[in-house]
Amino acid sequence: MVHNVHERVLPVPVADVEPLLDGLGGPDDRLWPSPAWAPMVLDGPLRIGASGGHGPIRYRVTAYEPGRMVEFTFHPRVGLHGRHTLIAEPAGPSRTVLRHVVEGRTAGRVLLLWPLAIRWLHDAVLEDLLDRAEAELGTGPARPAWWSPWVRLLQPLEVPRAREVDLPATALLAGALERVDWADAYAVVCHPGMPTDPQAWADAIFRDPPRWVVALLGLRQAVVGLVGIERDDGTAFDTLARTDDEVLLGTDAGHLDFRASVRREPDRVVLSTVVQVHNARGRAYSALVRRVHPVVVRAMLTRAARRLSRAPRVAPTRASGTFAR
Repeated sequence: MVHNVHERVLPVPVADVEPLLDGLGGPDDRLWPSPAWAPMVLDGPLRIGASGGHGPIRYRVTAYEPGRMVEFTFHPRVGLHGRHTLIAEPAGPSRTVLRHVVEGRTAGRVLLLWPLAIRWLHDAVLEDLLDRAEAELGTGPARPAWWSPWVRLLQPLEVPRAREVDLPATALLAGALERVDWADAYAVVCHPGMPTDPQAWADAIFRDPPRWVVALLGLRQAVVGLVGIERDDGTAFDTLARTDDEVLLGTDAGHLDFRASVRREPDRVVLSTVVQVHNARGRAYSALVRRVHPVVVRAMLTRAARRLSRAPRVAPTRASGTFAR
């Protein structure tokens, strides 16, 4: 059996907490701790019968008292048979206890996954949620939640990975090159709270790539000059043009020209590349690059999403909530 409780005493009347609870799962949710965690999304307003979940965890609303309590019952396929409930309970004229309770029994692979991973992630999500409540209410948190090393290792699983998509027709990408010899596009889903400025995404993608990508670029610099291809002078990923939702980067060289578009859409970021090859050296170089390009681009975009999902965290201390198995 699972009995897991997190709670926080908030130094405000319960009426101040009610809007936070009633907005849960909606488009203006101020309580759920996204973007660090996959957002809670419901298929409509918070009401009995509404369905949704966060990440792979699915549930539906089975009880609701506006401003005071919402109960979610897990979908049978989750592997946790039971419910989780969020309660705002008056503790005096100017104090409120915000409490989250999970009760149920594990089944199938969740018998193993709950103690090894799910519980650790759940505890971190709920302590961050309570911190978010205090931040929204302007009361703290006095002791911000602390992520254990195990949670820091597991948390990237919450961040969506980049996937190949159709090349979009964007304002800056259209006509960026006279001819396109090959192109591709990859996208990553954005959690609420991630930057909306496409330049922030472009900087995260190209200015802070994975270390192994940095090593590959260093190898490229060392080798290309030997076969008559210009070395990068540091301007290859400079911004050439931008709009409110897109930035265009790229450079022209003797062997090929390329442009990269980073476009921030309402629920995702799309990284598109178009290439124009000029000569035999360019064709040979392009044939090699096209083999590794998808792996590199997916890794860069996924890493950017991971880094931008992590809201700034203050000096860590142990969390003030309580929880139990």
